[in-house]
Amino acid sequence: MLNIVLFGPPGAGKGTQSQMLVDTFSLHHLSTGDIFRFNIKHETELGKLAKSYIDQGNLVPDEVTINMLQAEVEKHPEAKGFIFDGFPRTTNQAVALDRFLESKGTSVGLMLALQVDEDELIKRLLLRGKDSGRADDSDESVIRNRIRVYNEQTAVAADFYAEQGKFHAINGVGNIDEIFNRLRSVIVEQSK
Repeated sequence: MLNIVLFGPPGAGKGTQSQMLVDTFSLHHLSTGDIFRFNIKHETELGKLAKSYIDQGNLVPDEVTINMLQAEVEKHPEAKGFIFDGFPRTTNQAVALDRFLESKGTSVGLMLALQVDEDELIKRLLLRGKDSGRADDSDESVIRNRIRVYNEQTAVAADFYAEQGKFHAINGVGNIDEIFNRLRSVIVEQSK
C-alpha cells in the first residue's frame, strides 16, 4: 500500500497536485481541508468547532482532526493507498497517524513537501480567494497568520519524517505539470 503525506504551506498547490497523483497512482485523497469544509457547510458539530478555529487562521485541535481522519480511512478499506493532504500538521498527529496505519498493517511511505516562498503563497491565495469566495483566502492578514502558524506549528512535523528518511523537499514553483513531474519522479524512485 502506498501512503503519501503531501505537505506544504497554504497555497502551495497540495490540492491540485493531489488530484494528479490520485489519477496516476490510483490512491484515495484525504484532504482535511475538504473534510472540514464539508462539515462546515453542513453545519455539523465538528464543522462548527472547526470553523471557530479556521476563521482565526488557527489549527483545529489534534484529537478532533485525528478522529475525523481515522473515520475517513475506515470508509475506504479497498484503497490501494492514501494521499494525506493537510495532515499530519503536528508531531503528535504524525505519531497518531503512524500508530493508526500500523494497526492496519501499513505505514506512511514518504512525505513530499512542496516548498514555495511566502510572497508567492500570498499571491496565489488572494487569487484563489477571488475565484472561490473562501473567506480564509480573501484577507491578507488571515493568510499571513495561516502561514505563520504553518511555519511555527506545522513545519516541525517534517522533522518527524526526516528522522525516518521519508522526507523529500519538492520545488513547488513552476507550472502544474513541472511540479507534478518532480513529485512523480520521487515517488517512482522511492517505490523501487
